[in-house]
Amino acid sequence: MNPDPVNGGRVNRRRAAGVLLLAAAAALVSGAAPPAPAPMPDPVAQARALHAAEIRQRFDQAVLMLHARQFDAATALLRVLRLAPRLPEAHVNLGFALLGLQRGADAQASFDRALALKPAQANAYYGLAMAAEQQGDLPGALGAMRSYLHLAAPDAHHQAKARAAIWEWEERLGRHSARR
Repeated sequence: MNPDPVNGGRVNRRRAAGVLLLAAAAALVSGAAPPAPAPMPDPVAQARALHAAEIRQRFDQAVLMLHARQFDAATALLRVLRLAPRLPEAHVNLGFALLGLQRGADAQASFDRALALKPAQANAYYGLAMAAEQQGDLPGALGAMRSYLHLAAPDAHHQAKARAAIWEWEERLGRHSARR
């Protein structure tokens, strides 16, 4: 309790309430609106924002690792997927990390999960083709790479590589020898 020298150190609650009532009445008489109470932050919205920020930060860090050919980015991407299991881009990048670790079957499963979530995810088809090649499945690689070319933007960076891969795989399958 706050000391009140008039009442022997005790706060007079009636006096305090009266002062507050007079202040409110003065505000009404003067035409001034009472100050609006400060809005209370929405804890659910705050939690969602923090969750999204953490996902974005972890995802960006994993992508940087992957671009630096640090394939232990797979571990970081698994953390991202624990936070956001329905993020197709995380599944795709996990697939590329697993390809770098020479784990073609696991990579293929990641690309398949990405495509189940977002069937038009073009780079998932590119990765799926690379995973199929790594496992020796050239017909599967051809089909996936053709899907990539069908879905990718015309100015896509990897289109020339994709066309070259298709040519190479068809050559290895003996599909060009009849044309000579």
